[in-house]
Amino acid sequence: MTVSLFDQFMSPTFLGIHLIAIALLAAWYLVPPPTQRWMNNRVLSLQSLFINRFTSQLLTPINVGGHKWALILCALMLYIIFLNTLGLLPYTFTPTTQLSLNLGLAVPMWLSTVLIGFRNQPTAALGHLLPEGTPTLLIPVLIIIETISLFIRPLALGVRLTANLTAGHLLIQLISLAVYTLLLSMPVVALLTSVVLLLLTILEIAVAMIQAYVFILLISLYLQENV
Repeated sequence: MTVSLFDQFMSPTFLGIHLIAIALLAAWYLVPPPTQRWMNNRVLSLQSLFINRFTSQLLTPINVGGHKWALILCALMLYIIFLNTLGLLPYTFTPTTQLSLNLGLAVPMWLSTVLIGFRNQPTAALGHLLPEGTPTLLIPVLIIIETISLFIRPLALGVRLTANLTAGHLLIQLISLAVYTLLLSMPVVALLTSVVLLLLTILEIAVAMIQAYVFILLISLYLQENV
């Protein structure tokens, strides 16, 4: 019986119960909590350094009003990074390969930025739908196009994250199957293929972190337009 390569993206079950909730909650246990000690350990110091550098780089182009989003953006980025990297471990499940979950993260964040723009500066928010100097005949067409592009943004956020992680996992599984198949018949080729597998795994770890950063960066750009 041939197992589909996409079966790895199905939520694991135990006694008929889907375990995706455990996969979503497991990431928070890896984040070291703050302590009451005067001096932090190395893990907390490294975490604080990463958060400070990330927030300063992300929020520098945004107005002061958008700095209130620092906590939620930083927490969401750490959460997505842990979800992405945990899925690379054996016998684990990557929740961010599910488009429904990614859209559940992208749509509320995108909608919040749009609502903030309409509340704070409605004229400027509506002005994004029509570029300045547009000919009169093209005004209805451009309004429709810009409106469609506005509503496509959360879909693009979710699809980008899902597609990159899914493609990486599929490549890792295909190369792993090739190594397993060639191990007895062609050990030299299997060894070379395993080196490629190791390099691909390192690349996938980098992609998991970069995609989380790109996800938050695009949300911050949407926020910058509306603040």
